[in-house]
Amino acid sequence: MEYNSDFDEIRPYEGNEVPEAIGRLLKEDRFEHAVRFAMPDIDYEAFKNLMASFKNTYDFQRDVVCPFMFGMAKKTTSSLSLSGIENVSSKESYTYISNHRDIILDAAFFNIQLFMQGNGFDTTEIAIGDNLLIYPWIVDLVKINKSFIVQRGVSKRQMLEVSKRLSSYIHYAIKKKNHSVWIAQREGRAKDANDRTQESVLKMLSLGGEGSFLYNIQEINIVPLSISYEYDPCDYLKAKEFQLKRDNPEYKKQDRDDLLNMEIGLLGFKGNVKFQIGKPINNKLNAIPSDADKAVQVAAVGELIDNEIYQNYFIYPGNYIAYDRLNGENQFEKNYTQEEKEVFDNHLKKCLNKIDIPNKDIDFLTGKILEMYANPLKNKLSVKM
Repeated sequence: MEYNSDFDEIRPYEGNEVPEAIGRLLKEDRFEHAVRFAMPDIDYEAFKNLMASFKNTYDFQRDVVCPFMFGMAKKTTSSLSLSGIENVSSKESYTYISNHRDIILDAAFFNIQLFMQGNGFDTTEIAIGDNLLIYPWIVDLVKINKSFIVQRGVSKRQMLEVSKRLSSYIHYAIKKKNHSVWIAQREGRAKDANDRTQESVLKMLSLGGEGSFLYNIQEINIVPLSISYEYDPCDYLKAKEFQLKRDNPEYKKQDRDDLLNMEIGLLGFKGNVKFQIGKPINNKLNAIPSDADKAVQVAAVGELIDNEIYQNYFIYPGNYIAYDRLNGENQFEKNYTQEEKEVFDNHLKKCLNKIDIPNKDIDFLTGKILEMYANPLKNKLSVKM
C-alpha cells in the first residue's frame, strides 16, 4: 500500500526502512551493551547475523521479540495469560486502551500473547512517549517493533498540532492500514493503581476524524483492556517518589529514574500477570446523547472505558489483604489464607527495606504501597455489574 508521508516522523518503520534501521542498530555500541545486559549468555555474533537477515517487522518479532519476551515472562512471572479473545475478531482493527502498569511490558506482554493466537491475529502498533527515547538507537529499535511516537516535549502552542497528527495517524492505522493499536488510558502510569482514563487522551483520539466527537471515537473501535499484575516490581520506587514529592513539591524525576524503572519493571518479579480483553464499546456509545455537551460526552466515554477495565480486573489475595488493612477490617478475610497473608506481609517488608531516602516515613510509605494494591479491588467494587 502507499504510505502517507505526513506521519513519517512518528510512524513505525515500513518496507526497506526495517533492514536499514537494523543495520544502524548493529553498529551501535549501546545497543550491543543493552542486548548483552538483557541476555548475558547470548552469542552476539550469531545474534548479529540473525538480525541482519530480517527484511521485515514480522520476522523480527517472531524470531527475536517473542522468544525474548516469553523468556522474560518465564523468569519474572509465575504465569502469563490472556482472556477475552472471543470479544474481538482477527478481521477487524481496534484501538486497545488499557490501564498502565509497566513502562515496557504492558504492550509487549499483550502483543506476544496476540501473536501466539494465530487465526489471523496480528500484533498491535504501540504508542510510546518520546520521553523514553533517550538515545537515537532506541528510536530505531521501537520503530522496528511497530511503535509510533507520542511527542510530549513540545510547547503549548505546538500541542494541538502534535495531538492532531497523532490522532490522525491512529485513525489512519485503523481505517487505512487495518492495523490495531495499543495506547495507555493516561500519560504515564497511575502510580497508586487508581486507574482513570484521562479526558485529554479521549479528546486527542477524536481530533483525527472529520465528524463529531462521538462519531470520531466510534471510528477507531475502542476495546478496553485490563492488566492485572499480582506484584508490581516498581511498587517501592513509586512509594519512594510519593514521599520525595510530598517532602519537596519541586521534585522531578531524572532520565536515570526512568531507566531504573524500566530495568526494575523488566527484570523484577511480578507473580501472576493476567490480561483480559473487554468488549468493544461502540454499541454502548449509541446511548450517549448526540446533542449533549461535549464535556458530558467525553466524561461518559471515559466512564464506559473505566468500568469495562475495572470489572475485568483479576483480584489477587494481596489486593484483598491490602484493602482490609487500609480499612482496618476483615471484610475479605475469606478470600485469603493466613499463609497468603504472611507472603504479602513479607513482600511489604522487603519493599520498605529497599527504600533509602532521608527522613524515611514508614507509615506514609506503607500506606502508599497498600493503596497501590487495594485500589484495583476498590475500583472493581465501584462498578455496577
